[in-house]
Amino acid sequence: MCKTRVLSTPGAKKPFEKTTIERRELRPDDVLIDIHYSGICHSDIHSAYDEWGGGIFPMVPGHEIAGIVAAVGSEVTRFAVGDRVGVGCFVDSCGACEYCLMGEEQYCTKGVVQTYNSLDYDGNPTYGGYSQKIVVTERFVVRIPEALELSEASPLLCAGITTYSPLKHWNAGPGKKVAIVGMGGLGHLAIQYAHALGAEVTVLSRSMGKKDEARSFGADDYFSTSDPDTFKTLAGRFDLILNTVSANLDVDAYLSLLRVDGTLVNVGAPGTPDQYNVFSLIMGRRSIAGSLVGGIRETQEMLEFSAEHGIAPKIEVIRADQVDEAYERVLRSDVRYRFVIDMATLS
Repeated sequence: MCKTRVLSTPGAKKPFEKTTIERRELRPDDVLIDIHYSGICHSDIHSAYDEWGGGIFPMVPGHEIAGIVAAVGSEVTRFAVGDRVGVGCFVDSCGACEYCLMGEEQYCTKGVVQTYNSLDYDGNPTYGGYSQKIVVTERFVVRIPEALELSEASPLLCAGITTYSPLKHWNAGPGKKVAIVGMGGLGHLAIQYAHALGAEVTVLSRSMGKKDEARSFGADDYFSTSDPDTFKTLAGRFDLILNTVSANLDVDAYLSLLRVDGTLVNVGAPGTPDQYNVFSLIMGRRSIAGSLVGGIRETQEMLEFSAEHGIAPKIEVIRADQVDEAYERVLRSDVRYRFVIDMATLS
């Protein structure tokens, strides 16, 4: 067994503690990773605060993991000691169902094993990336291109693929008008991907305070959703709206911004159900959809696309003893735009 230092929370909304856990011994297809950086995702907060229920405590969050291969099992062929690698939201799936065979492991019919706050197929709880080491099955490890800094690659393992995947699936590209709702940790990456894919990109945000930054990320236009005239001005304009916020929206108002056959895609998850009038869909043959990150193959594609187009999150690197404070700042929207923990500070 491999012992490693971790940041663990003993219960919902409890402060993090530095402690030690044991990772499993290397199986033939396993990779041992020395974690250099672990990003903080808003879903870490939802889980650590048990806002979605079913929390498994003590909990070690973190599914935006970037590091270096320290050892490999006897049957590993894709990675070697010293490789720059990452791990995202999932660490196992059945590998045999139709979705796994399509490279869409996130929709595994047996149930994908999440990187943390989950049970593996042997019934053992999983512990995530707020840790100095992790052991992961080879097929759930991705290679980080040399052009990406490890610290900046870290948030791409969740925030990056969460926004890249739906933009690709709903064909954002030349000739398409795409709106991004929200200018936060997800939104500022969605702007960069939509722009690099060739779409015309508009940002919809509550205030005008981030307009200049949005344009620096590639936005063509920017509107405040606090201004009622925005919804009149933009009526019927967009082919695709990607909603990155976790707050409830006036869904009918946003649906009115879509062209015929347009789609509103949700990647943010509010705590209470949204409501809408079905005529908002019927009158324009519009759709409401959702998207859950992407499979391993697409995650690797996203990393290579990011490296090719110079796409990176804007981050603030913090020490391990600053995580509780960082959670509070995320809840106040006081971050531009992702926190990343330097795991070397966990001692």
